Amino acid sequence: MQMFKTALRVLLVLTVLTGIIYPLVITGVVQLLFPGRANGSLVRRGDQTIGSALVGQDFSDYRYFWPRPSATNYNAMPSGAANLGPTSQQLRTLTDARRARMQQSPHEPGRPLPWDMASASGSGLDPDISAEAAQYQVTRIAMARALDSLAVSRVMELIGIHTMAPTFGVLGEPRVNVLALNLALDSLEAERK
Repeated sequence: MQMFKTALRVLLVLTVLTGIIYPLVITGVVQLLFPGRANGSLVRRGDQTIGSALVGQDFSDYRYFWPRPSATNYNAMPSGAANLGPTSQQLRTLTDARRARMQQSPHEPGRPLPWDMASASGSGLDPDISAEAAQYQVTRIAMARALDSLAVSRVMELIGIHTMAPTFGVLGEPRVNVLALNLALDSLEAERK
């Protein structure tokens, strides 16, 4: 009976420590040090939330930069990869369809399709594309928005401004957040009017 009482006390103490106190302390520290990230890095326009800098969303309008393909259709609930191997015919079919869609849209002739525009990310919610993928899409956006050469050069500048270096200088590739770039594109459009 004594062992049962001791085990019950240990269970209660550990439950309070690790199930209540620790999560509250960590939540408080993170809210204090990183409030934006702790709350989902939400992006707002005025008083309306339009997305998150951490979660990709679908842009299919020719006037905007398109994100990487998503295996989950940008749905955060079942996020994850398709788990199709390199010899999978289904993966080959999906990749070919993505490649065809990108190549059917207006783009600079002879420019090869960047790899990240044909392959889905591991989570299906990647908010970033490579700078090359952004540059590949400029011709389509310029045609859809009827941009002159000066405005096109400004769009290329926006890509440069929004290109982030690899994390810690070594992890990953230079990347561009699609939502931030599209918001900057809308701001450029507003300036032109």
